[in-house]
Amino acid sequence: MTMTTADMWFDPRCPWAWNASRWLLEVERVRDVEVRFHVMSLAVLNDGREGLEEWYREWLKPGMGPVRVCVAAAQKYGEGMLRDLYTALGNRIHHERASIGRELYVAALAEVGLPAELADAADTTDHDEALLASHHAGLDPVGEDLGTPTIHVTEAGGPVNAFFGPVVAPYPRGEAAGRLWDGVLLVSGTDGFFELKRARTRRPIEH
Repeated sequence: MTMTTADMWFDPRCPWAWNASRWLLEVERVRDVEVRFHVMSLAVLNDGREGLEEWYREWLKPGMGPVRVCVAAAQKYGEGMLRDLYTALGNRIHHERASIGRELYVAALAEVGLPAELADAADTTDHDEALLASHHAGLDPVGEDLGTPTIHVTEAGGPVNAFFGPVVAPYPRGEAAGRLWDGVLLVSGTDGFFELKRARTRRPIEH
């Protein structure tokens, strides 16, 4: 039985979350870890926030669509299907640079065998209550409105170790992914440890 779970909260459009999610899937291959995915929203996180750069405000505008589709699918078919749906959306968004909209949602849903009508959720508030609940479940334990990637690690029924990050590009593969996992658990599990950071010198995803 897997004794360690890694619950990750993602916004499908965030490239740093995408890298972290792909890293976690690598970690599953080399460590005794079960990864589970949940939805948060950068649009919700930044709603009403002052001082945002104009380009980021524009980038956020279509952001509710993908998360609403994910939440609608999870509510109807269970959160377990988010792993495949996130992958289908993320490959199109981050590698194919598909436009955010219904065509994207329908194609991703079809890839994972889900009905096209779930794409309707992008333009309604029907699932926003569930979205907010998921968003806060992931981010509240971390604090400071840090965003995504947010990961909660639970080992052998012990206390939850919740943190933001890692922010990494490119993400490591194979045993290198496992070593990063070991290091992340070491520092994040240290009482009183809060931050380790340096300037970003690479784009999150190279095309």
